[in-house]
Amino acid sequence: MTEVRGYAARDASSPLAPFTFERRTPGPHDVEIEILYCGICHSDLHQARNDWRNSLYPMVPGHEIVGRVVATGAHVKKLKAGDLAAVGCMVDSCRQCSACNDDLEQYCEHGTTWTYNCKDRSGKELTFGGYSEKIVVEERFVAKVPENLDLKAVAPLLCAGITTWSPLKHWNVGPGQKVGVIGLGGLGHMGIKFAKALGAHVVMITTSPGKAQDAKKLGADEVLISTDAAAMQAHAASFDFLLNTVPVPHDLNPYIALLKRDRAMVLVGVLTELEPPVQGGGLIMGRKSVAGSAIGGMKETQEMLDFCGEHNIVADIEMVDIQTVNEAYERLIKNDVKYRFVIDMDSLRKEAA
Repeated sequence: MTEVRGYAARDASSPLAPFTFERRTPGPHDVEIEILYCGICHSDLHQARNDWRNSLYPMVPGHEIVGRVVATGAHVKKLKAGDLAAVGCMVDSCRQCSACNDDLEQYCEHGTTWTYNCKDRSGKELTFGGYSEKIVVEERFVAKVPENLDLKAVAPLLCAGITTWSPLKHWNVGPGQKVGVIGLGGLGHMGIKFAKALGAHVVMITTSPGKAQDAKKLGADEVLISTDAAAMQAHAASFDFLLNTVPVPHDLNPYIALLKRDRAMVLVGVLTELEPPVQGGGLIMGRKSVAGSAIGGMKETQEMLDFCGEHNIVADIEMVDIQTVNEAYERLIKNDVKYRFVIDMDSLRKEAA
């Protein structure tokens, strides 16, 4: 075991503060990564403050992790010391169920082991995330990062990136399609970039006219203001796919009306109950679907990073030091970031120097 420094929440009401804990010594199939950057996901805030009533303390958040490999176990094949590597939302799974056999470890039938706020497979130890100096993860759950990408801006790809990439690929988004991305935030801005790079005609759908300029800069071909009834009617039954990134309960019915026959809207943002109720007729008359999607498996994550390397796609970020993480959380509550905070973990090492 090796002593590691990080920042942790001790309970739901305390600010994150310095915390020392232990990481395991790398085993034969493990990769040890010096963490250089870690993105701040909105779920970090929810978990630290126990908004979802499932938090385990002490908690070291962070599941958008990038860094450099410093050591590997004897049987590791795909990575070596010096490689750039990334760890996302999960660090283990049962590896035997149908989901795991299909490279969909995020849907493991026996329970995915999340990067933080989770018990490990033994059920004895808590997992601790990326707000720390280093992490040790089994090779299967580590992805290789293309050398040409801006590493600090790669970090959000491990959650916001893969969360939007996975449904776009699963529903075969590509050239000749009209794709709507609903909501412009950490997820939505990546949805625009990916859909555009996949060849689709991309429409940013938002309640905020002030976001139109940013959406165009990110690659949107059009902007649709969803509170404009005439504009919504003009776009009715014209979309091949809708990616809904809105993280709070909202009315789905106006968006369902935008879909062509046999097309789908996929939810990747809202985790709580939907309101108001979905009108069945809107789905039945057109054989339309509302579906959900969660992150992506490790094979898909590597494919996403390779695609980003080929198309030079990264997230739009604002850098912060670990010492200001609590201020970043407060700004996150106010949606005061474009579009993702990333922690420079060198600030943690300097703090200890």
